[in-house]
Formats: sequence, C-alpha cells, structure tokens
Amino acid sequence: MNSPTYAGDEPGDVRPVPELRPRPGGDGPGPGFAPVRPQTSPMMTDAGRLAATVERLRQEVREAQAAADGRALVEMAKGVLVGRLGCGPAEAARQLAKLAEQSGTTLLALAVDVVNQAARDHVSEVAREFLENTAQPTPVAGASTPAVRLRAAESGLLAAADSQAVAAALLENALAALGAHGVAIWVAGSDSSLTLVGHAGFPEEEASRWRYIPPEVATCAHLALDKRELTVVPRLSDSGIPSIGRRQHPGGGRVVVPAGTGGRIHGVLEVCWPEPLEPQSPQVLRQLEALAELCAHTLGDQDLAPSAEPEVPEHGCAGVAEMVNLADNLYDPALVLTPCLDLGGRLVDFRVHHANDRFIDPAGRPRTSVCGSSFLEAYPAAAEDNGLFDKLERVYATGEPCRTQRMALTAFVDDVPLTAIADASISRHGESLLLIWRIEDETARLASLLQHAQRLGRVGGFEENITTGEITWNGQLFTLYGRPLTSSPVPLEELRAHAHPDDVASINRFLRTLLHHQRESSVDFRLQRTDGITRHIRLVAEPVLDDRGCLHAVRGAYQDISSQHWTEVALAATRDQLAHTEAEAAERSRLALQLQHAIMPPAPAPLEVPGIRIAVRYRPAESEAMVGGDWYDSVVLPNDKVLLCVGDVAGHGIEAATGMVILRNALRGLAVTGAGPAQLLSWLNTVAHHLTSNVTATAVCGIYDPHTRVLRWARAGHLPPVLVRGIEARSFPMAQGLLLGALPDVDFEEEEVRLEPEDTLLMYTDGLVERRDVSVTESLSQLLSLAAREAESLDRRVDRLLTHSRSDTDDDTCLIGIQVR
Repeated sequence: MNSPTYAGDEPGDVRPVPELRPRPGGDGPGPGFAPVRPQTSPMMTDAGRLAATVERLRQEVREAQAAADGRALVEMAKGVLVGRLGCGPAEAARQLAKLAEQSGTTLLALAVDVVNQAARDHVSEVAREFLENTAQPTPVAGASTPAVRLRAAESGLLAAADSQAVAAALLENALAALGAHGVAIWVAGSDSSLTLVGHAGFPEEEASRWRYIPPEVATCAHLALDKRELTVVPRLSDSGIPSIGRRQHPGGGRVVVPAGTGGRIHGVLEVCWPEPLEPQSPQVLRQLEALAELCAHTLGDQDLAPSAEPEVPEHGCAGVAEMVNLADNLYDPALVLTPCLDLGGRLVDFRVHHANDRFIDPAGRPRTSVCGSSFLEAYPAAAEDNGLFDKLERVYATGEPCRTQRMALTAFVDDVPLTAIADASISRHGESLLLIWRIEDETARLASLLQHAQRLGRVGGFEENITTGEITWNGQLFTLYGRPLTSSPVPLEELRAHAHPDDVASINRFLRTLLHHQRESSVDFRLQRTDGITRHIRLVAEPVLDDRGCLHAVRGAYQDISSQHWTEVALAATRDQLAHTEAEAAERSRLALQLQHAIMPPAPAPLEVPGIRIAVRYRPAESEAMVGGDWYDSVVLPNDKVLLCVGDVAGHGIEAATGMVILRNALRGLAVTGAGPAQLLSWLNTVAHHLTSNVTATAVCGIYDPHTRVLRWARAGHLPPVLVRGIEARSFPMAQGLLLGALPDVDFEEEEVRLEPEDTLLMYTDGLVERRDVSVTESLSQLLSLAAREAESLDRRVDRLLTHSRSDTDDDTCLIGIQVR
C-alpha cells in the first residue's frame, strides 16, 4: 500500500506522510494517531537488536512529546470555544470535532486556526501572511501546514527543559519540513562572542568543537550580529566563512537570524541545509524570523542558557539605580538611557532617565530640560544614517561597547542647529545604556591647530614690550634663528646685526615705519644665522598702543620664505629661457611660412594647358608651428607634356620647408630630361637620401600627354590619385614604391591610364583625408563618395573637397584637380 503524501510549503513540494493508526484514547486524526513502526527483523544480532530498541524508545518519546504538544493545542482551542460559545468543555470538544469533519481538515490543524484567530500574535500574523500570499492545495488529512508547524514548535519550546531540547523541537516540528538538516542556537556575549547552547542534527563531536567562538572570529552566526537582520548564505564553500557542520556539508546553505526581543539581541538562530540554498520566498523567511523570536524568549531563562546574561528588572529598579550612581561618580558628562518599546515590543527610542551633574548640552540647555524626554526629541539629528542613534541601537542590541571620536552632537533651539564635537562612549548594563561624551575643548583644539599651522608654514611669532623690554618668542621662532630654547630672544633694535649688510637699509625703513610712524610694516631680508646658514625671511609686525595712544608693545611674525625665494629665482630663469626659446621658434616658423608662401601661394591662378584645365589648392595648417612640407607642381615640359606632382616631406618647421624646396626644384630640373615618372622618382630618391640631411618624403608623379590623353604615373609611399568619371569615383591601384630617402636604391612601378573627355583627376596629400579616429581606408571611402557628386565646374569640385574635408590633424593640405577637355 502506498503511503499518502501532502503538499509542503512550496508548489511541487510533496513529502510522504507516515501511516496512522488510532492510539488508545485518541479522538480522531491528529494527536490521537501514531505512525506504524516497522517490526524488528528476527535475523538481527544482539547489538543490532539493542540499537533498534534504543531507537524505538527514542521514537516513542518523540511521538509522545508530539502527541502532548498536539493535545495541548487542542485543549487551548477548546478553551477558546468555551469562552466564545459559553458552553462546557465536552460541548466544545464536540463542536471542534464537528468543524474539523465539515472542513475536511485535521483536528490539530483546526485547533491551530482557532488559537491563531484568538491570539493575534506574531505567529498568527506569519501564518495568515503565508496563506494570503501562497496558493495552497486542498488540505490532506494528517498533513502539516506552516501554522501547525509554528504552533507545534512554540509548544515544544515552552515544554523544553534546556536549549538542547529547544533546538530539537525547532528542527523536528518546523524546520525539517523546510528541508533543513541542522539547527544551532547561539547566545551572544556582551563582547560579541558566541556560545553554542543548543544544537540538533550535528554530531556531538562537531558540536564540541564549536562551544565558544571569540568575537574576532568571523562566522555565519556573526553575520546576523553585525547586520542585525536575517542573512542568507546560499553556499558555504563559496562564501569561505567557517561555521558548524561545514565538514559534513561544505556546499550547504545557511540562514542566520538574530534572536532578540525588545530591541535586544540575545543570540542567533542558525538553520543549516545540506544542499545549496535556493532563493526562499518572503513567507518562508518570515517563518524563520518568527521561530527566532520564539527562540529568543527562551534564551533569557537561566536554566536554558547558563552563559547568557541575566535579565535585568524593569526601569526604576535597583539595576537602573546603580547606573545612576555610577554616572554621578564620573568626571565626564553622562546620560543613563532606558529603552522605549512600541506595542509590538520593538525598540523605537530611548528615554533620558538621568543626566549627571557634569552634563553639558551642546545647546546650553539645563539637564532638567533634557531628563525625562526621549533621546530623539532632545537630539533629532542623531537619527541620521550611521549617526549616534544607530550606534545606541547596535550597543543595546548586541551588548558590544562602542567608542567613537569626533562625533557631531546637534541640538535645535528655535529651529537653529547648534553643534558640538565630542568623543562618545556607549555601553549596555542590563536594560539601560550609559552614554558618556566629552565635548572637545575648542580653545585647546584651536591652539593645537595654530601650532601645526605655524610648523607647516614655517612661521614664528613674537611680542616685544617696548616699556619693559620683555620679549616673548614661540618655539618655532627659535628654530628659524637656529638658537636653543634657553637662549635670549633678539630685540628688534638688534635685527640689523643678524641681517645681510645689503638688507640693512630695508630694515631701517621697516623699523622707522613701525616704531616712529606707528604703522604696520613688513620687510624681506636675509637672516644670517650663527651656524653659517642664510635664510630668506619675511617679517610682519604691528604696533600695540595703550589707552593714551602711546606705543606699548610690538607683535608680529617671522616667516621662512627661502623655498619660495629660490623657487621664484628658478622660475624667473626658466621664464627667461622659455621666452628666448619661444622667440627662436616664432622666428623659425615665420621664415618657414614665408618660404612656403613664396613657392606655393595659398590660392594660385588656374593653369590653362591645351587639352586640360588644372586647378590647384593649398590649405596651410591653422597653427604656424605646424608649417609643414606639403608641395605641388604642374608645369608644361619642352616636349609639350605636362608634369603633375604632389608630395609631403616628413616633419614640420623650417627643416620640412627647406626639404620641400629641394625636392620640388630637383624634380622640375629632372623632368626636363624627358624621363618617365618611375625614373624621375628613382633619381629624386637619390637626391633625398644622399644630397639632403635625413629628408624623407612621399610623392606622386605623373606625366600627361595632351595629344594621346595618356597619363603615366608612379608613387613613392603616397596615396594614389582618384579618377572621377561621370558619377563614379575610384582610386588608382597601389603601385609599388617606397617613400623617398628611406633606402639608397629603390625601384618604382609605373602605371599608365588613358583619360577620356570630361574626366577629372585628383591628386592630394594626406592632410585632406587623415583622421585620428578612423582608418585611412574609411577616410578614403568618404573622399570617393564626396568626389563622385556632380559639380558645375572644376573649381567648385576642388573647393567642395577642401571645404568638406573631415581631416582633424591640423596638417597642411595640397590638392590638384585636372579636368580633360
């Protein structure tokens, strides 16, 4: 016969239900029924039979305890019905059984529902929330629900004799149904240490290794103390955090929940799963929080947790009185605070129970106006994030003392904030907090700040009484003079003897203005110390007059400005050198620009040649410092052919312009020989490599025959020409050819193309297309797209190419347009 099943907390969670048989005295499904236990095999050995007997007896004890818990809940439900219906216990029992039969649920489940409706406590709220937010299947007889598990766990906790029994009751009645395999109950010490007071599901040997955890050791349970909220560790091995039971299930998940009441954390409930923990629903997490709260109520019992701190009586009892006596005997301002709880037992504020005689309020209020008020009413600014109130809550919850330096204490008087800086110390004693603060002495703080400012600024102060001759120096001034603190200060009248002779006249003017004209004065001079060191000093002083207007004293300050002086000297020298360098650079740029404009004017006139029309454009760089070596040329040769070329010398400035002139003129002279473009570039490479000083350049050279309309061309590391025919623009192939001047002997490949009427040939330097953010291939594609657009004339076409060029390198640009007629 198959065992019945029931649905668990989550959809699809199905667990077996043990077969039930009536127990004598039982009254139907529920506590009166007990699972059928398997019979012991006759083949067992004596040891096995003994072990089975022990396990059977343990099972009977657990069943008896569960039955007792169930009967207790049923009896509570009967009592509720007696009170509501005004009937006797027997009638209440019949009504309860009848309602269970009509609703199709178990007597225990119905009893729990009745108790929850009457109690309206935290457990009933969690049960109601679970039912409202989770789709539950039709109840099955004997099945367990979250409400039944929580009430059964509560009943087990109340009947438990010690913390070990509490852990077993939690695991058996509530947590095992959620898939958990182990429970650990920790008591928190005032120093954030943890003591294991109860466990279930772990071997005794493992539990003995975790009896005490010092506050410095980070564990899963410490996460709940630090965060003061439920914390989930999905997988122990991923977190790297040690914890009880990690040896047995290193990949398991953990949920740690602070166990506290009334704002105090008594300990931590740690629930362990054998497998990685999937994200849990909010309803399940609320169940765990409710179980932790139930557990917290038991941790204050001395019998359950011997190592836990004893509960202290309510406010106004001897415990708080002792705190008042302690505060009155302190030399620092101190407050005794007691917790303020809402109707649900949650901490909302603290009451200022007492302020000692040395209490100092930042707003100057008397202590009588602060005593008796809530802490947030007296100091509302303390509620800011990570403020003083947050620290009070943490100390009250965990018991761990807190000390903080330079905390702002703000009070409001007539809506005006008044703030003081204080060092605060907070400690918990029973149910009260002792808050000690020491407001910073502003005078001492400013004096210390002034001393550090004088040290960093190398400033020494003095005051000289003219009438008595008494002189007061601070320690920094003795250091500036290089004199021991036990030596006598130097009067102002003897200042000349300690200064450089060339500065004596300036010191005389300073003293005359200060002592005779009685006006504030300053002087810069060189102080010659007895150790041979010369320091540059700035002295500032003012007269101090008495009631009759007569000079009474002089006070002032010395400042060591040696570093500033030598910095200014070095800066002046650097400035002079920079100005000279800038003048040289400007002159070189001017000469390069004049040379370039003399050879290639920015807007030359169109060149008329039989059979073709030539338009050239030159755009210089915007910055004169970027004057480069771009050049172009178009000239009719003695054989009626036309030389067309563009080039670009590497670099900028006068060197690039000079190299451009050499190559341009050399190519003109070589072209007269009638040689082809490849031969001309080969000769020009020899000129660049041997007859110049490290000049390198790129170039495109073409020889056009107007009679046959044939163009022969070659390139030396330069971008090839572009041919525009109709509405199509294409670039010539990359003919072989290294840049000029790189190697002594280079072969250049020569290409030939026949042009047709109305064709337009474009030759240009890289300043037309070069961009920093895109490749040359992409820039060339943009140029071809722009060149293919229809134009009214050759001049319009080249002007448009120059205007809409997307180049962003601020380099000079040459462009030649040749239109065949």
